Amino acid sequence: MKKLFILLLFSTNIFAQLPKDFVYLELIDPSIKKDLRYHSSNNFIGKPINGYYENKVIITQSAAIALKKVQSQLKPFGLSLKIYDAYRPQQAVNHFVKWARQLSDTINKQTFYPNINKRNLFRLGYISSKSGHTRGSTVDLTLVDLKTGEELDMGSPFDFFGKISHIYHKNLTHQQRANRMLLKKMMNINGFRSYKNEWWHFTLRNEPFPNTFFDFPVK
Repeated sequence: MKKLFILLLFSTNIFAQLPKDFVYLELIDPSIKKDLRYHSSNNFIGKPINGYYENKVIITQSAAIALKKVQSQLKPFGLSLKIYDAYRPQQAVNHFVKWARQLSDTINKQTFYPNINKRNLFRLGYISSKSGHTRGSTVDLTLVDLKTGEELDMGSPFDFFGKISHIYHKNLTHQQRANRMLLKKMMNINGFRSYKNEWWHFTLRNEPFPNTFFDFPVK
């Protein structure tokens, strides 16, 4: 009983109380890898994003269970999912919008949008005042080789603003195209719909909160 009490106390300190039907993905499947880019400076803005206080993947329970199924099907092939982003608070989306209006702030332009004029990010749909991520059942992710620990080559980096990030972009190698199709197939057969303009972006088809945009922090 003493060990159980210590474990529960430890867990309470690590994980915050989430809204109903939201979970920490690592409690559903700790084998899924994570690299929350908006908790770091490795993103198109070049600094941590408002609302991301820890490198923890929060998502709706139904989406987490579906991701666990995908992971179990990938493991026999020596592959793993790696999450870049899942639930995204509205305050983070507001941060994106504010940044997009500051036209002189282009720290990471060469890495993430070298061929896009920042003033066109709204018009081209790269930045919006609302995001499916804020509803809790959308996830950005890739595949990782468990032997090497390396991400599979998808032909463009995560969050790259450009046509090469479109799922069916023509100027890809055979392997890059195969990697994208594998990720898409595994996500689709487990209940996620893909987004044609971003190979990494998937939303649970029967998401539990299709009209609700949350703003609790990632911590």
